[in-house]
Amino acid sequence: MSKKRIVITGATGLIGRRLCSALDNDGNEITVFTRDIKNGKQILPFLTKFVDWDYRKPELWLNELNGKDAVIHLAGANVFGKRWNEKYKEIIMGSRETATRNLANAVVELKEKPGVFISSSAVGYYGDKGDNIITEDTPAGNDFLAEVCRIWEKEASLVEKSAVRRVSIRTGIVLSDDEGALKKMLLPFRLFVGGPLGNGHQWFPWIHIDDLIRIYLFVLVNKSISGAVNASSPNPVTMKEFAKTLGKVLHRPSFFSVPEFVLKLALGKGAQPILCSQRVLPQKLTDNKFEFSYSHLEEALLSLLIKS
Repeated sequence: MSKKRIVITGATGLIGRRLCSALDNDGNEITVFTRDIKNGKQILPFLTKFVDWDYRKPELWLNELNGKDAVIHLAGANVFGKRWNEKYKEIIMGSRETATRNLANAVVELKEKPGVFISSSAVGYYGDKGDNIITEDTPAGNDFLAEVCRIWEKEASLVEKSAVRRVSIRTGIVLSDDEGALKKMLLPFRLFVGGPLGNGHQWFPWIHIDDLIRIYLFVLVNKSISGAVNASSPNPVTMKEFAKTLGKVLHRPSFFSVPEFVLKLALGKGAQPILCSQRVLPQKLTDNKFEFSYSHLEEALLSLLIKS
């Protein structure tokens, strides 16, 4: 990959940290847009260029985008950060809608525009689709997260009016040994009380963190790829299958299910992403010959949980 000058938002998160490391190892010049430069430098000590980023004030950082080859936009409030109420739902929506709109509009105004604008999104775009197979052509759902993702992608697409390639990465449930969904699921299994969440029949669109980072690098350099890209394994499983496989890898039972009403009591409407059924296939990646390192769940879990 030829060396590129890249702006990244959300660089201190799970995906951002791994992506910055991979891009830095390839010799790219990275500029981090962050709300907390001190924290950014602590988390990413191998990087040197940090810009104070208040997404509500584009006039303060617009010039830092000039002459860059790519913008990768990962920033957004954590969907599972707090129990959902109307105020937190506004934060979830605003941190994506306003930030993405201002960043995309800034790109449009540049004299030297980037070749590509890559924005994070999520499989939440599709809502609950039961057993139906989901590809990038599947329509959006009609729940809150689907609306968030639809608006998120709409704002990102503003760059297309100035001929900048736009890619929205619709990410599945990221499996990592660092943090995220998998780490939260481990404790009950290790205490011998693990099992599926909800009725277990819902489809679980997972992705190994290493493959997700490789997807970002793949779409960065493949100019033929634009629009929405499903970033999930080509072999989704049901929640029951996920729990069974996780139990097998950990040598623990997997039959202590957590009923839907318990999840709703604990998480309120925030239980929605866990209970949704999304049989997502990465059709666009498959069509473009992307090769997954971890296409099956058991090998993915073994790589993350069983250290050699």
